[in-house]
Amino acid sequence: MSRRCHEVDYEIKGHSMQLVEVELDPNETVIAEAGAMNYMEQDISFEAKMGDGSEPESGFFGKVLGAGKRVLTGESIFMTHFTNQGQAKRRVAFAAPYPGTILAIDLAEHRGELICQKDSFLAAALGTKVSMKFNRRLGTGFFGGEGFILQNLQGDGMVFVHAGGTLIKKELKGETLRVDTGCLVGFTPGIDYDIARAGSLKSMVFGGEGLFLATLSGHGTVWLQSLPFSRMADRIIAHAPSSGGSDRGEGSVLGGLGRMLDGR
Repeated sequence: MSRRCHEVDYEIKGHSMQLVEVELDPNETVIAEAGAMNYMEQDISFEAKMGDGSEPESGFFGKVLGAGKRVLTGESIFMTHFTNQGQAKRRVAFAAPYPGTILAIDLAEHRGELICQKDSFLAAALGTKVSMKFNRRLGTGFFGGEGFILQNLQGDGMVFVHAGGTLIKKELKGETLRVDTGCLVGFTPGIDYDIARAGSLKSMVFGGEGLFLATLSGHGTVWLQSLPFSRMADRIIAHAPSSGGSDRGEGSVLGGLGRMLDGR
């Protein structure tokens, strides 16, 4: 059976600040979120296009509808298409947006689909359909936080997603897993996703784990991240001096006075 996605090779480089280097044969294309490219070799051209290119026969209004959904979720209208226009293999690299791990997944090995957090998608082989998936359950919609809007990646080629911090892989065989909604990276078909109350009223108010947790159950694979970007950003903002944060860890015995003398 012929594949609809381009067959790209790749190499993941680095440890805590990873990038993925994708090797393209002549006329092969990889798509990526705007701003993800780190470097590219000669003969590779790039073009911002409306849509992922998985349905070239779709009309203008179809592309506008897809772009409109991306706008509603805070994503860019355009995706960047990188194509090898030369006669030899060429490489283009995409960098992770913050410290963490890049996960490479062959959709053909997972029933042609991966559901992931909307901010985790990095790049994919041309032919991959990248669409938004809104969870229709009322509880999830109101309390899901990051988990309310998900991305649906469909195809039979390679996709690359990013996880913050350490990547954890869980295989569910009928069990249920409860996680912070921001710690979810993605899951395969066969996993049911919902939101449940975190616990007792006291735990919900004083536990510091949020009011609701994501519940994942069924048969399939779940990928989690130890450091969601939202959590890291909250810690940075909370400790920023301009936001009233403390001077702990700055290494100066003068603290605020040292900043004044420095002109900060």
